Amino acid sequence: MSRNSSPQDQEAPFISHLLELRDRLLKGVAAVLVIFVACAPFANQLYLYLAEPLMSALPEGNTMISTEPHGPFFVPFKLAFAVSVALAMPVLLYQLWAFVAPGLYDNEKRLALPLVVSSTLLFYLGIAFSYFVVFPIIFLFFTSTAPEGVAVMTDINAYLSFVLKLFFAFGIAFEVPVATVLMVRMGVTTPEDLAQKRPYIIVVAFVAGMLLTPPDIFSQTMLAVPVWMLFEVGLFFSRRMVRRRRDENDEALDDETDDIDDVGDGLKQGVGRGDDSR
Repeated sequence: MSRNSSPQDQEAPFISHLLELRDRLLKGVAAVLVIFVACAPFANQLYLYLAEPLMSALPEGNTMISTEPHGPFFVPFKLAFAVSVALAMPVLLYQLWAFVAPGLYDNEKRLALPLVVSSTLLFYLGIAFSYFVVFPIIFLFFTSTAPEGVAVMTDINAYLSFVLKLFFAFGIAFEVPVATVLMVRMGVTTPEDLAQKRPYIIVVAFVAGMLLTPPDIFSQTMLAVPVWMLFEVGLFFSRRMVRRRRDENDEALDDETDDIDDVGDGLKQGVGRGDDSR
């Protein structure tokens, strides 16, 4: 920084970054609002679709209820807003990427963009897995274990909070391959070290399943087993990444060796020509 630069000159880049951050945030909020306006008219249908796994598991004649007077109106709109944020996630991540990309090196840019895309897809995959695989099993288990004489009729707001929590838990859990590759890429650990710690990682997966899901063995296991499998996927790609990097380094070393040999041969030829001229 120049000694003659004034405080105003030093503040200018900071203010420009703040303005850009504001513009990026406004674009992200605008994307969420646009999608919400499109989803709001279908809020009730969205909630019916969300409640289908539970409704299918309820005994005949049982329904969902609302214990709050404003619940039937506000709860579907809460779901519509959550869906809007989920659908706008690619736009939000792109705005984040566009804000930080100018400050990254080329090799960091090449790594960051695939990580953003893969993490988004894995988050959606975790949500889909919880809805289509986990929900039918755990809701059937919950409703079938109710004591005789107890009518299972879940409050719509409690159900929404429950499923959003599971969506978030499975979405985050499915980021394990990205986290594994990123740790190896940053040099925090190595594939060999992770492979040796596999038993501990399996235990951690079951502990995470116990903490993030309801206290039943089915939902805990159905979170822990995919986390374990996804760890193995991340370990596989980490090994490939390390092997490819090692091959590239070997090729670069061979090229440097060839260049040194070429220089040496050139010097020898030059010395030989000098001796011949004498």
